[in-house]
Amino acid sequence: MMFKNDKKRMLLKQVTCTGLLVAMAGCFTNAALAQSTHVSPWAPTELNNIPPVASLKGGIWLKGDLHLHSRHSKESSNNPIAKIIAFSKAAGVDYICITDHDNHVDGDVAHNTWADPEFKSDSVLLLYGAEWTTTRGHGNVFSAKPYDHQRLYDVRDQRDIVIGAVKKELGVHLSANHPSGKDHFGYSYDMIESIEVWNSAIWSKNENAIMIWDDMLSSGRKLTGRGGSDAHHGTPDTPDKATKNSVQATANYVGTPTTWVYATARTPQAVVDALTNGRVSVSANPYAPRVEFYADLDQDGKMDMMMGDNTKPTGKPVKFRIQLTGNTVPGETYTISVVKNGNKFDTLKVTGKTPVAEFTDTPATLGRTYYRVTVEGPGTPYPQVPESMKLSGNMVGLSNPIFFNFDPNF
Repeated sequence: MMFKNDKKRMLLKQVTCTGLLVAMAGCFTNAALAQSTHVSPWAPTELNNIPPVASLKGGIWLKGDLHLHSRHSKESSNNPIAKIIAFSKAAGVDYICITDHDNHVDGDVAHNTWADPEFKSDSVLLLYGAEWTTTRGHGNVFSAKPYDHQRLYDVRDQRDIVIGAVKKELGVHLSANHPSGKDHFGYSYDMIESIEVWNSAIWSKNENAIMIWDDMLSSGRKLTGRGGSDAHHGTPDTPDKATKNSVQATANYVGTPTTWVYATARTPQAVVDALTNGRVSVSANPYAPRVEFYADLDQDGKMDMMMGDNTKPTGKPVKFRIQLTGNTVPGETYTISVVKNGNKFDTLKVTGKTPVAEFTDTPATLGRTYYRVTVEGPGTPYPQVPESMKLSGNMVGLSNPIFFNFDPNF
């Protein structure tokens, strides 16, 4: 039996619950409304601060190696600086950077590698640098002139913000070495200008480095992809000087791989500038074809930009061109893989003395877009390093990206 007061209590509960449901519904409606009107402060916007693309004329292609070790790296053998330079000259290499391990000389590169009487050349451009060798990984430093490397070595165990400030004061180009290897680069990628996407003649071990590069590019970091042989051992002058590592000189030495730069002049500074700007491609060796990647923005048949360049998209289709220049194998087919924003976009087949392929696509008007290519095909003989072709496999070369809407102030 229910008494009158009990009925009143139940009625009050019903009214209260109904009111709560209405209030909750109103809250959900307001929340949904607030969510639908939210605008992310980081959403893509129209960029108007992208500098104009530099001229495609008047430059010069220079080929070189950006990761080499001489006798000043303690684990090297039969590799004095004079031998490296003489070999480079014979192979037609235009520039090199001897990057000895700085920890082997407690950071005093200036009084070791650079002070070596053999550190000179009348034909091969010599960059100043070293391999920044730390417990958090390795990086290479590149400079057109001597700099105070000791300062960078001394802060190697400090916070990234401290290291970045010193690196900026020195005015040097810092590059991440073998990012997916045992001694991967364990620092912020915000303080580097390039990344070693092809380390040594062994192409197969670089797959994860390419993945890291695409991750960095997709995030908005405009990082140049480069190569480096990381060669440590030279050919012994006499059999008694041979070591267990001497055989490496026949498989991995200067130019495996070769990094090409489109420089404004034949000077060390122009090489570093081209590397920073990304007008760069990488080939399996100095004799392999050079990959060139261009874009025609208005499809008038005239190329307007090349790999490394960045521009504002027009909303209209862009015609892209890939060209292989140099020693292509007559009658053989080359396979070009086009990557867009880290994903496979297209596959093209080319043949001929100077193979050329084209494709068309429309970059997004808002948000970042980048395209890059890799080329596979027959290997090009490298007589001075005859075993390198086996290690490179079918990999012929790769380009740096062409960029659209990448914020230069990122």
